[in-house]
Amino acid sequence: METFESLVRAEFAPKNTFLNTASSGLLPARTVTALQEAALIRAEGRPLDPLFEDVEAARAAFARLAGVPVARVAAGASVSTHSGLVAASLPPGAEVLTAEDDFTSVVNPFHTRGDLKVRIVPLERLAESVRPGTALVAVSAAQSADGRIADLPALRAAAREHGARTYVDFSQAAGWLPVDAESYDYTVSTTFKWLLGPHGAAFLVVPEDFGDLKPVLAGWVAGEIPWDSCYGPVAELAHSARRFDVSPALFTYTGTRRSLELLEEIGVDAVRAHDLALADRFRAGLAGLGHQPLPAPGSAIVSVPGLGGRQPELSAVGIEVSNRAGNLRASFHLYNTAADVDRLLDALSA
Repeated sequence: METFESLVRAEFAPKNTFLNTASSGLLPARTVTALQEAALIRAEGRPLDPLFEDVEAARAAFARLAGVPVARVAAGASVSTHSGLVAASLPPGAEVLTAEDDFTSVVNPFHTRGDLKVRIVPLERLAESVRPGTALVAVSAAQSADGRIADLPALRAAAREHGARTYVDFSQAAGWLPVDAESYDYTVSTTFKWLLGPHGAAFLVVPEDFGDLKPVLAGWVAGEIPWDSCYGPVAELAHSARRFDVSPALFTYTGTRRSLELLEEIGVDAVRAHDLALADRFRAGLAGLGHQPLPAPGSAIVSVPGLGGRQPELSAVGIEVSNRAGNLRASFHLYNTAADVDRLLDALSA
């Protein structure tokens, strides 16, 4: 019987101490193999049908992860593209509430509309700041800069009280934090971080009635029968969220399928327990060194003020972390071990 450890050992063999999943995750061995096979399909001129099948298998796997029917999942390329789609659905003058210093791809499309009222408040005040007339609240479930987790239940309750829609980005959470997409109007997640996929895939979950979204990016793949929608206007849009698809990066979705299947085999609950144990070990070790990380309880991301400048020297000795606004950001995922944490702590104590 395969265990957490045996599955991870079979899939990952990093050559360094990689503590930077919040930037991009490592690719599992099965994903690398699938990418190589996809490239051969193209190189040898074989039919691309298996690659299009991978898009649908990846969509279905993400739907299971998000806890929604597959018909509510749209496949795209990036968070910013999906944010732009949501922004385009709002009427002129609509109020959008966002968190201070949230990730640019989540919030910037609402600013570039030019005719929306974007209100920015501290993350901790997001729920209490929803008011009558707020049309949409957009926020990351876990903050990229420091790992803080939004109080999503409080936000959901406040939004329902005032009739606001919710748009939640799970890019820094999906893979280690359970995703309850059913509880929000729109959710989005890129797949190249905690979901361990290649760059170039992102999923948008929409309401069953599509939530007033307009398929402004619809191309041939958005047709109910895509291969009958290749020329001229699409006569019949897909009856599912696939009407919001953009033409998929086939190689990327082939890899994403295998990465999501691995996470399903291991289980998000097991990954979460593993990741948080390592993050807590790092926090405890920092205290012993006299450093105080930014508050982010229950997060797999740990950000330490004043240490970001040490990122280059850490990288030089094979320890990969991030420098975010002067803070050292370390992020812990299923392929990391206690020895990785201790190596980082030893380097910081030098």
